[in-house]
Amino acid sequence: MSPFINYEKSVLMELSVIIVNYNVKHFLEQALLSIQKAIQGIDTEIFVVDNASQDGSVAMLRQKFPSVKLILNTKNVGFAAANNLAIKAIQGKYVVFINPDTVVQEDTFRTLISFFENHSDAGMVGCKILNPDGTLQLACRRRFPTAWVALSRLTGLSKLFPKSRLFGQYNLTYLNPDEIYPVEAISGSFMMARNDALQAVGSFDETWFMYGEDLDLCYRFGKAGWKIYYVPTTTIIHFKGESSKQSEFDTIRLFYQAMRLFVAKYYKSYLFQFLLESGIVIRASLHYLNHIVSLLTIPFIDLILLNGALITALLIRFGNLQHLHSYFVVMILYSLVWLSSLFSFSCYGRYRFSASRAALAVIVGLIFNTSLTFFFNQIAYSRMVVLVAGILDVILLFSWRLLFKMILKKYGWEVKGVVQNAIWGKRTLIIGTGRTVEKLIDKLDQRIDGGYELVGIASFHTADLGQQFKNIQVLGVVDNLSSIIKNQRIQDVIFSTDQINYDQIMEVMQQARGLGVNYRLVPDNYEVIIGKSSIDDLGEIPLIEIDNRLDNPTVLLMKRSFDIFSALMILFFSSPLLFYYRFLRRKKLIKFSIQGENNKIVNIWKFAKSGNHADLSLLPAFFSVLKGDISLVGAEMIRFSPESVKNPVLPMKPGLTGLVQIAAKNKLSEEEKKRYYLYYIKNYSLMLDLEIILKALFKL
Repeated sequence: MSPFINYEKSVLMELSVIIVNYNVKHFLEQALLSIQKAIQGIDTEIFVVDNASQDGSVAMLRQKFPSVKLILNTKNVGFAAANNLAIKAIQGKYVVFINPDTVVQEDTFRTLISFFENHSDAGMVGCKILNPDGTLQLACRRRFPTAWVALSRLTGLSKLFPKSRLFGQYNLTYLNPDEIYPVEAISGSFMMARNDALQAVGSFDETWFMYGEDLDLCYRFGKAGWKIYYVPTTTIIHFKGESSKQSEFDTIRLFYQAMRLFVAKYYKSYLFQFLLESGIVIRASLHYLNHIVSLLTIPFIDLILLNGALITALLIRFGNLQHLHSYFVVMILYSLVWLSSLFSFSCYGRYRFSASRAALAVIVGLIFNTSLTFFFNQIAYSRMVVLVAGILDVILLFSWRLLFKMILKKYGWEVKGVVQNAIWGKRTLIIGTGRTVEKLIDKLDQRIDGGYELVGIASFHTADLGQQFKNIQVLGVVDNLSSIIKNQRIQDVIFSTDQINYDQIMEVMQQARGLGVNYRLVPDNYEVIIGKSSIDDLGEIPLIEIDNRLDNPTVLLMKRSFDIFSALMILFFSSPLLFYYRFLRRKKLIKFSIQGENNKIVNIWKFAKSGNHADLSLLPAFFSVLKGDISLVGAEMIRFSPESVKNPVLPMKPGLTGLVQIAAKNKLSEEEKKRYYLYYIKNYSLMLDLEIILKALFKL
């Protein structure tokens, strides 16, 4: 018998939709837009239960979706309790529980209503659910955690042998995902039920705050004699986890806690409960251990390289390792200093794979370690060893991270902790055509730090082949999407929902599934990009209250010091090349004038370009960097002429490279160049300069 009150009410409409929202405004908006398209012609009411969101969700709902019935909570009461508030008020023949971080197909509700009408034994149905990369979300069809099912799941056997009927029972991975069949449970991200069956069975058990309440409801439907069907003839996308975003440990803890509650409620076997509890503890322990190992892997690599550099420095200084035992204490102390510096620069957090940040952290650590040798004679064995080790550390820690990112970029892989930005953007393909695509490209171009490297366009029309939209080439038609993704090493695919319907989006995603690509949606208003549990704002960059970091004397000194140091190093190491080209090859030096800072005339020298050595033509220009007339990274170098004085005054020194220079392939307008300059002076840092230099080197 259900412990819940049954609410007597008359059925006044065909469908009731319930969404529980918590701080996912943009996802919720996109979900409602897709739902509105899918309910056309169906008498429907939509409830949104807001669990005290602080992101403006309620204001958005009232402004853009006034017909939605809004239930407001003063605190986050959880998924089950929030749904129950709406269940008391629904009047539909059928009820849909759907997460806010989903997008439905245009035919989803019609298809499932038709299924109910043709299957009188169906009490609840679920559809095919896709991940943002187009793969099947396994939770859309499940079995209850019996002893064997739980054991297979907790030991990982279900992952090792997904096609095995013996081991793949929890997510039914041995069954064809494109066939209809009854299942024991479906995902709470999308559940559609008969309202009369729900009222008879009872609403959600509020013992569950999050996770497990869907499994419990499915179990009670089955016990009441209703069948639950998996119906893959219609599809939704679920950006899994956004509506419940929290720490990974909390998520795992809540999942296993939900499994404990389910077993304690429905299985009275103490032996089973003990075995399951043991399995949960072992699985959770292994997960936490794996998490700890993953956290320590990068510090461990750095520690090996730091000590390897110190040993190499000893060999360089003494020619042998007979003094190694005297340096053990020094190695421990110096390693702790360097690791602490790396930690303080977030090199073991958000920026774990940032090569430039790691190099800067090592330099700071080197300064500190060098200082220690002057104050503590006990560790002042050899300052040369410390200096050589520090230089090697900069090279090694910078190089392995850079190499790692190059490999990721080459093969289009994604790793958590690799921060994509304007310089190292994800290789992105836009699906669409015409003015819609041009508008989207304009928006992306305005987001200088958007993290998207636009590679090309895939069109629905063969007539677009060979065309360009805003200098971005149409690479092919959508029918050949898989080939385009493979050949161009695409990482992100962006759909514009004002030109492509959701049916087409689902079809394209399933066509190219398994390629490791993330699919993103841009709503009609072009304000955001939605994808894989993240929101990228496409709003205009504000051009007021710009904090010009290059006005700060300390920052200017740091930038000038970096220019001098870099120019000296490059001129020193390239001096044989300079001598060879100037005196042996008798390369001609050409002087040309450019527009400098504040419109003054600046003269720089370069070699005449010829043959395959054109990329070395600017080597003599490093003398101008050393002199201070230009910078390594700065504004575009514009040849001086009487007309050039009419150009806007440059906000910084000209540079051998810069944001405008590396984006030159996009044929930037003057307005776009201004945005790049403003972005640079507002966000300047030594690490940004290093990223720009690296990007420029990759373009050579």
